[in-house]
Amino acid sequence: MAIKKVVIAAAGQGTRMLQLTNNKSKHLIEVNGKPFLSYLLDNLAKAGYVNVTLVVGHESVLIKEFLEKYGYVAEVVNQFEVLGPKEKIYGTACPLMCLKDIKEQFLYLSGDNFYSVSDLKAMDINDEFNYVAGIENESPENFGVLVAEAGLLLEIIEKPTEPMGRLVNTSLYKFTPEIFEKLSQIEKSPRGEYEITDAVSLLAKEKKVKIVEIKDFWMDFGRPEDVAKLKKYLDENNQAG
Repeated sequence: MAIKKVVIAAAGQGTRMLQLTNNKSKHLIEVNGKPFLSYLLDNLAKAGYVNVTLVVGHESVLIKEFLEKYGYVAEVVNQFEVLGPKEKIYGTACPLMCLKDIKEQFLYLSGDNFYSVSDLKAMDINDEFNYVAGIENESPENFGVLVAEAGLLLEIIEKPTEPMGRLVNTSLYKFTPEIFEKLSQIEKSPRGEYEITDAVSLLAKEKKVKIVEIKDFWMDFGRPEDVAKLKKYLDENNQAG
C-alpha cells in the first residue's frame, strides 16, 4: 500500500527572509506570482501524497486564506493553540507533538524546503524502517550531517566542527508511528528547542532508520536570495506560476 499522508511543519515566521516576512510567513512569499507553499503542495500531490496536514502558527489565518484561495484541501492544526506560544515550547519536533493519533506511515517535512516530484516519490517506502533524505553538500559544517554505516543511520551531528562526511539532512522524513514514542523521550537541546533530529537519533540507536539520497533537487527556502534561485529552477523545469 502506498503512503498517502504527509505532515508539513509551517509554524515559523522566517526571520532570515528579513522584510519579506514582515506581514506573512516565509511559506507565503511569492515566486513567479504564486506563494512558495503552492509549489511544495503541487509537487506532493504529483508524487501521490493526497492526505495533507499543515501544522501552522505564525499568521495562521493567512495560510488558511491561501488554502481556500488556491483550492487546496488540508487539515490545519495550530501548534501554538495546542502546545502554547513559541516562547513556552518550540522546535522542529513540536509539530508532531500536536499529532499523536497518526497510526499509519507518513512523510514529515519542513514547509520552507522544496523538493522535486521524483525525490518525494522516492520516500514512498512502506516498510518497517524510518527514513531520512540526505544530499551531498560542499559545506556540511552548516547543516546536520548524517552519519551512516551499511545503509543505516547511526546519528545526526548538528553543524559539526570536525569532518563527519558530506551527506547532510534535508528535513524530509518517512516515519512509522514509532516516532511518537521517541518524541516523549527527548529533552530540550542546548539551544532550548525540541529537535526532531534527537527523536530520529533515538530510533537510529535501535537500527530503525535508513537514508535515501536526494537525486534531483533540494533547497532550503530561507534567505532573500533564494527567491531568485527557486525562480530559476521553476523556469528551467517548466513549473510556471
